[in-house]
Formats: sequence, structure tokens, C-alpha cells
Amino acid sequence: MEEMMQSECGFTLHQVSEMLNGHVICGEDNADQIVHSACGCDLMSDVLAFTRTGSVLLTGLTNSQVIRTAEMLDLKAIVFVRNKRPDEHTIQMAKALDLVIILSPHPLYESCGRLYKAGLAGCQADAEQLEVKAAEA
Repeated sequence: MEEMMQSECGFTLHQVSEMLNGHVICGEDNADQIVHSACGCDLMSDVLAFTRTGSVLLTGLTNSQVIRTAEMLDLKAIVFVRNKRPDEHTIQMAKALDLVIILSPHPLYESCGRLYKAGLAGCQADAEQLEVKAAEA
């Protein structure tokens, strides 16, 4: 996984998908975007309270509320863990928002751990630290 490290600054969504042994099912054209932080959560009220704009959300929930939450926060991607696949209506909502959807076979805990170990910051990380790292890159 060390060869995957782009920098402490962020990873493309393609790289996120690779680190999670996942595959992109929606938004492939936008998977070259770089993310600087991630959040793993199934409680959408916590996602709204603690997740940064532009992050990637990892969750086991597959309903349309996840897409609505991503829209409100302008998230770049959602990773559905445990190979959970959203229904077609939810996928169409994501497509309309140009949202990248990734399926990962790993559970939430392991998926978050893989990204954290690779150097992707959590949403609780100090925003100033991320700005300094981005400026240095």
C-alpha cells in the first residue's frame, strides 16, 4: 500500500477505490478528483455535524438519504462497504449529482483503517494542518 501513497495531502478517488479493493459503479468520469479527508459513519446526523465539504463518506447505508446528505455537504464520493449496493433510484440520484460511488468488499472499520493507514486524514483532523500540507504539495 505504500506505493499507493501520493502524499499526505490526498488521493484520487481511483486510488481510494484501489486501496479498498473496490470498484466505481457511478461517476467514473469524476474519479480523478483528489480527496483530502474521509468519514466513516452510518448516522447521517453525525455526517452532517462532523464531515468536511469535499470529503469521501464510507457507509453501510444504501438509501437515498445518504445521497441527500452527500449533496448537502458537497461530498466527492460515497463508498458503500461490505459490497452493499444501492438500488437503481439511489444510483440515478448520484449520477444526477455527478457523485462518485464506490463499492468495497471490506467492512466499515477495515475500510476506514486502510485509508487512514495510507495517510488520508479523518474529518476530525485539524483543518489548519490540511491547509499547510496542501500548500507544501
